[in-house]
Amino acid sequence: MLVLVFKNFIRSKGTKIGLLFLLGIGFISLLIGHQFQEKQDRNIKEAAAYQKEHIARNAAYHSDEMGLLLYYIKFSMVNKTLPINSLAIGQRDVNPSIQSVTIRGLEGQKYDSELNNPNNLMLGNIDFSFVLIYLFPLLIIAFTYNVISEEKESGTWKIVATQSDNTFLYILKLFYIRILSFMALLTFTLFIAVFLLNIPLDSSLFAFYTISILYIFFWFAVCFFIVSLQKNSNFNALILLTIWLFLIIILPATINTYIVNKYPVPEALELTLKQRNAYHEKWDMDKKATMEKFYSHYPQFKRYILPDTEFSWLWYYAMQQMGDDESSVQSKELETKLKQRNEAGQNIAQFIPTLYTQIQLNEIAKSDLGNQLLFMEKTNQFHEKLRLYFYPKIFDNADVKKENWSKFKVETFEDDSKTNFAKALLPLVLFNLLLISLGWMNFRKNHQGI
Repeated sequence: MLVLVFKNFIRSKGTKIGLLFLLGIGFISLLIGHQFQEKQDRNIKEAAAYQKEHIARNAAYHSDEMGLLLYYIKFSMVNKTLPINSLAIGQRDVNPSIQSVTIRGLEGQKYDSELNNPNNLMLGNIDFSFVLIYLFPLLIIAFTYNVISEEKESGTWKIVATQSDNTFLYILKLFYIRILSFMALLTFTLFIAVFLLNIPLDSSLFAFYTISILYIFFWFAVCFFIVSLQKNSNFNALILLTIWLFLIIILPATINTYIVNKYPVPEALELTLKQRNAYHEKWDMDKKATMEKFYSHYPQFKRYILPDTEFSWLWYYAMQQMGDDESSVQSKELETKLKQRNEAGQNIAQFIPTLYTQIQLNEIAKSDLGNQLLFMEKTNQFHEKLRLYFYPKIFDNADVKKENWSKFKVETFEDDSKTNFAKALLPLVLFNLLLISLGWMNFRKNHQGI
């Protein structure tokens, strides 16, 4: 019986076209992921080569003053991109994965990013997570909405009922064949991804695969529940497409609007302007007031006395530091609000399987907002380390030629945060069990009508 059901399912032209279409879109998403991966690798190599050449050229040209040299020199930090990130690009197409900074005011540099076509950013990348979240459910709906209703409407259901000892078991076989087809499609696509994108066979890939399977099961569970109501095909198709539209587009957009309004963040441009204004106004202020604030921030540098000259690098970098200090309130507010948005989104998403799956896939791929916040925090530490190293050399007017500039390589930040595997799976498992149980109860209640 099972072989017959499978042959009947796979023989349909619509089935073949649908599966081939999804496979084709899946392969295209892998190619887009591969292009993204190549771009990231190329940018990192170019950043390393540029920093080496940039430092060497400026050190040769500005060899007289350490302060002037460090006005120009930029040092880069890279947010490591994992191969699995190509499957779920997430926020990596908006937020920079490479941060290049001088030791001057950080807040004016932290939000610099690559120039991108705004239309492309609005549409986003068609990565594999997009195909899984948006397109897989549509095909699942197309394959299951009329599992029973079509045969009832065509008058063949009574024949099936007389030839089958257990009609409910027959319905399960219909779903089993369809689930098996999508599992095979998902497995085959990720199998190609492993070789095309050089994704290691580790716990991250296993978690990604498991969550993807549970997400597919969720949509089959939704279809199973709707089919169990035993309405006509038009009703099933309409209600399933409405559920898809609600869970995929309307509800996430509504939640995003709620979070944005509940946790408004200061604009990055506003923060940059605050830092720059705080720095520029120091040109017209008493130098001693600036230096007192600087010494208060860095008491270890009190031994450096402000020279009685119109300009000094000690005073200049103290002004830069004060620009950051006076915009620190806005900076902390931005960081806090972004963390609140991230936490609120994660908490609410536990009750919305589509949104939850997207967040979990991005978290596994290290392309979520949490990863970006960690990278920004690490950039702050990186910048502070550079300042503490170079400030004494600037204030002592150290010999530029005696510094080993070749040792300053591009640094890499690697997000080592772990995903709680059991906790990540629990919401999807619960939703699946709930919908399957409700569907089973409906079939039992309407057993005679089947």
